[in-house]
Amino acid sequence: MRQREDHVQNRRSLFFIPVLPLLVGLLLAAASLTPSLIPRDGILQGVLAGISTAAGYVVMQFLLSLWRSLELPVFRGRVAAVLHALVAIPVLATLVFCVLKSREWQNGIRERMGMPLLEVSNTTKTMLVALAVFLALFVIGLLVQALFDLLRRRLARHIPARSANVLGLLLAAMVVVTVTRDGVVSWLFGIADRSYAAAQQLVDPEIPPPGESWKPGSASSLISWELMGKPGRDFITKGPGRDVIERFTGRPAMPPLRIYVGRAQDESPRERARIALEEMKRVGAFTRKILIVASPTGTGWMDPASYDALEYMHDGDVATVAVQYSYLQSPLALIFETRAGLDQATETMQAIYDYWLSLPVNQRPRLYMHGISLGSWSSMYSFNPLQMINEPINGALWAGPPFPSELWRQANAARDMDSPFVLPVVDDGQVIRYSSQYSKPDALGTPWGGVRILFMQHASDAIVFYDPSSLWRAPVWMNEAPAPDVSPQLSFTPIVTQLQLAVDMLVSTSTPSGFGHNYHAHEYIDGWVAVSEPAGWTASDTDRLKAICGIGEQLGCQND
Repeated sequence: MRQREDHVQNRRSLFFIPVLPLLVGLLLAAASLTPSLIPRDGILQGVLAGISTAAGYVVMQFLLSLWRSLELPVFRGRVAAVLHALVAIPVLATLVFCVLKSREWQNGIRERMGMPLLEVSNTTKTMLVALAVFLALFVIGLLVQALFDLLRRRLARHIPARSANVLGLLLAAMVVVTVTRDGVVSWLFGIADRSYAAAQQLVDPEIPPPGESWKPGSASSLISWELMGKPGRDFITKGPGRDVIERFTGRPAMPPLRIYVGRAQDESPRERARIALEEMKRVGAFTRKILIVASPTGTGWMDPASYDALEYMHDGDVATVAVQYSYLQSPLALIFETRAGLDQATETMQAIYDYWLSLPVNQRPRLYMHGISLGSWSSMYSFNPLQMINEPINGALWAGPPFPSELWRQANAARDMDSPFVLPVVDDGQVIRYSSQYSKPDALGTPWGGVRILFMQHASDAIVFYDPSSLWRAPVWMNEAPAPDVSPQLSFTPIVTQLQLAVDMLVSTSTPSGFGHNYHAHEYIDGWVAVSEPAGWTASDTDRLKAICGIGEQLGCQND
């Protein structure tokens, strides 16, 4: 008799989707259509809506199962049908309203960011993709349910039914986690890692190793040109030369020094840091006026918008060193290689700082730390204020600091509570300041202290403002007046807001320069002027430099 009931129940679950879980799923799908930080096209919005529907469905199914397991009363028959109808009417009305408004909401963000507007057909595309994603996830859910049923029935032959249910659930969960984490996810991660690594090792035959002996990768260098990786080779070979800088400043200049150690140079972070230090000594990096210890992004990329601008400001009298720690895009490196960046930045900074300390005070270069995106987090991690309290560095510029960055979180916690969360004020900006595309570092008008630390961040950057607790409560910044690049229609919905911000992180670089996780050359110029205080630099110089620095993250600064 029990087996017949299970058979009937399985048939019902295959051909009939429970009404209440589906309605909750549709309600979350409606909420997913509301705007978040980054605009979404039809396909991406459809994927998000499908996942939100499935999430609502699963959560409600779980709650109903818990309700039944407690043997609480359940409505059946006509009463249940009436209650379902009463719930369905407002849910469906909300869904229709959100569907009709979704394109307008997305276009509102696009207008703020200067992006092309979505067409009317975008809404239809969204609904079709959402349906396909939900059905795919629903089928996967049925397979998981079938696995659970199989396990609990087998176990029920040997142990009490209640214990079989609990143990079956645990075993099913273990199988799913093992297959996804250690199977599918691990396999995809391996493919991505090998693909990125292979792509970075491809050497363009038209770009030979540097002929100048003082450049890394040359025949005299301690660093291998072939093992440097494409991001490193681009960093070494590109950027303004001495003649270009002289044409801009009208003054004698030096050729900027750029030192880069590739991930493939050695397996050990400590050894890569040692090689970087020895190469710095070899090329005379410690004789320069400005020394930048930079941490690259996950792939090893160095944003030319930042480094080019700094070299113009200081007549090329700059040495910049970086060591690669990953081949993956920053979101993937953040998940799968969290320690790699932190360990590498720590080893590199420690080696360079110790040597810097050994130099006579009047012969040391001014020492700055710098990082972008995941490199910003690792650079901050390597910053040790207790160690440096007696011999501090001169400053730091950190762009797009990811939300887990502890130093950034501590600084935010110390902010003046009258200042906005996305652009805080800490101790009148004497040591720590924040800037955005709408607010320059010197907007406060107060003097700097001895050390200058600047956080560059956009309110629309989800990598900075993602909040894990948004699963159940609104982030602090969502309760404040929105910044100019954030939609005023943005609102909080449990579960959905978490999914929206997670998607925003994945596509945070899809925005034009100056929004999301794309930082414009003009912002770096204002940032470096404030942090490094170039001698004799004027507002006119800033304007002239901005004129030759266009789409910074792609072109850097040119002086044709």
